[in-house]
Amino acid sequence: MEAAEKSTSMTEAYSYKGEPLKVAVIGLTHTHVHWILGRENFGDVEIVGIVEPNQDLAKRYSEQHGYAMELVFDSMEALYKKVKPEAVLAFNSISEHLETVAFFAPKGVHIMVEKPLAVNWEHAVKMAELAQKNEVHLLTNYETSWYASNYRAYQLANQEQRFGPIQRMVFHHGHPGPIEIGCNEEFLEWLTDPVRNGGGAITDFGCYGANLATWFLQGQVPETVTAVTRQFKPDKYPKVDDDATIILNYPTTQVIIQASWNWSHNRKDMELYGKTGYVHTLNGDDLVVLEDEELGPSTEKAAPLQSGLHDPFALLAQVVKNGQPLGTFDVSSIENNLVVMQILEAAKASAQSGKTIRWDEFFKRD
Repeated sequence: MEAAEKSTSMTEAYSYKGEPLKVAVIGLTHTHVHWILGRENFGDVEIVGIVEPNQDLAKRYSEQHGYAMELVFDSMEALYKKVKPEAVLAFNSISEHLETVAFFAPKGVHIMVEKPLAVNWEHAVKMAELAQKNEVHLLTNYETSWYASNYRAYQLANQEQRFGPIQRMVFHHGHPGPIEIGCNEEFLEWLTDPVRNGGGAITDFGCYGANLATWFLQGQVPETVTAVTRQFKPDKYPKVDDDATIILNYPTTQVIIQASWNWSHNRKDMELYGKTGYVHTLNGDDLVVLEDEELGPSTEKAAPLQSGLHDPFALLAQVVKNGQPLGTFDVSSIENNLVVMQILEAAKASAQSGKTIRWDEFFKRD
């Protein structure tokens, strides 16, 4: 997966008042970590420590971003003996998310993990229970959570109800492949491992559509899940799928998620169809909207996101320091991301078995 690309719509001048949120970065092997390491200092967060046992990687990023190596510790235990962060940002492998939550949640430290929430449904449940028991926030960060176009599409469909009920959603997420786009060895080592990443493209990019669909449909769960995975490039990705199609059938809506490391280009776009029209998000800013077929489609640029709620770290600071509420099925919320993990779990089971998964039966299997 490529380094995070934010919406190009610039929010209004961001001015944070109050003490910065003291955060520690847990892991450097997820290349989205450049987002926080290279972020402008708005005064809302302060990095007080980094956990990364790979000293070569830590030094390389230190030279790139200018942080002092004195901030780097080789374990969470070593960091916590010296530093008491208010929140941590997990940029390690997906399989290490549970370990991160298990260590910090009992200490009252809030957590944001990079998407998806967990490596599997079992880990996700344990993480949610730990967060609830210890009364800490557990947020999941997606690049698409900061696309102004997605919020405009939500407004058009759900708040203004410009097209009637949502009948179909189609998500295209992915790129030509992590090797093809030049991901570093430290990232590839776990990203292409079915145990440490939970799958290939089905996990890496399938989670985006599941997250957005759960938001748009306000927590509805599908009646059935059908998934097909492919290995178009087994020579490069012998252990995992590099292409996945997931079909989610709801009572009145169908969702199609096309997640791939085999696109011709980088893409994160969405098509949403109502009864009388549609909206297509082309990227983080631009939309195509059709309300009247005779008049034809029109283009629109989404308004910038609200200042202070425009990126993951600003949001985390607002949630922890200022009590900013999250809607129950907001894209970053635990409730949304537990549904995402269920969708991915069912999708992987469908792909492995070659059968459609009935939701109620599958999640009563234990």
